[in-house]
Amino acid sequence: MTEKHIASVSFGKDSLATILLAKEHGEPLDEAVYCEVMFDKDISGEVPEHRDFIYGTAIPALEQMGVKIIVLRSEKTYVELFTGRVTRGPKKGMVRSFPLCGKCAVQRDCKIRPIQRYQKGLPPGTVQYIGIAHDETERLLRLEGGRQVSLLAKYNFTEKDAREFCRKAGLLSPVYAFTDRGGCWFCPNAKLSELRHLYDHHPDLWARMMELQAIPGKTTEKFNRTQKFSDIDAIFRQEDEDTAQAAA
Repeated sequence: MTEKHIASVSFGKDSLATILLAKEHGEPLDEAVYCEVMFDKDISGEVPEHRDFIYGTAIPALEQMGVKIIVLRSEKTYVELFTGRVTRGPKKGMVRSFPLCGKCAVQRDCKIRPIQRYQKGLPPGTVQYIGIAHDETERLLRLEGGRQVSLLAKYNFTEKDAREFCRKAGLLSPVYAFTDRGGCWFCPNAKLSELRHLYDHHPDLWARMMELQAIPGKTTEKFNRTQKFSDIDAIFRQEDEDTAQAAA
């Protein structure tokens, strides 16, 4: 049986550079697999600029190169997980609320599980290309030998090389203008600069998070390890007020 080769793609620089390298060097590639986490049934969990890039630029470009794209989505959404009720234990009946940093139920249920279900249908011996750069030594050591391969490491591409490779190909996501990482716009690991971008440019999404913060009876009020979402909102409002006063 001929081995199947798939690429895991988030449409960040490393995973896109992996696909570009595969095409440039004639590496076998049967399809690229992307799992989109959803905020609710209609709103993507991707930062809007990144989602527009994925569907408006990256997927059409890859399809023109002959790359088959598989898009996966879970039936579960962030809002459904957030508003679900605890079914046992001392917090039984409470709203599950914000996912825990480092133990994210959204990552588990909305991303990992759909991918695992998809992988069960793949033939034995399938090779998976993972976008880990040559200079990410610790992550490379965690690859499952033979079944998981880094083309970035094979061709000595650092993260900086991957970024430049994508830029030259016209396939660098616009999110790199304000962050150096990928992730959902409601991620508890988001940096303050990423949240500030959301606050400034996507007030509708910001308002949705404030609505969730206001739900009573939650297991936790904290959005991340130290702050409520309303705390972050107050910081940004104060910054805006200080800026306005300084300009007056």
